[in-house]
Amino acid sequence: MNPIEIPISGESIRLGQLLKFASVVEDGADARAVIEAGEVEVNGEVDTRRGRQVRAGDTVTYAGETFSVVAES
Repeated sequence: MNPIEIPISGESIRLGQLLKFASVVEDGADARAVIEAGEVEVNGEVDTRRGRQVRAGDTVTYAGETFSVVAES
């Protein structure tokens, strides 16, 4: 299954913001809960830091879906 591309306008985006932007969580509280519970992977490794900076080229996996972070063109 191909990852869903998520374009970002800046150099990076916080992990919690990315989950909200991708519409896989309702709000920041939900993002924090799933990240702290170890349900989110960044580049294949569980990351429990909501403030983790993700950049173009990174992949984020949550709830069976993979998102590829790309630079906005």
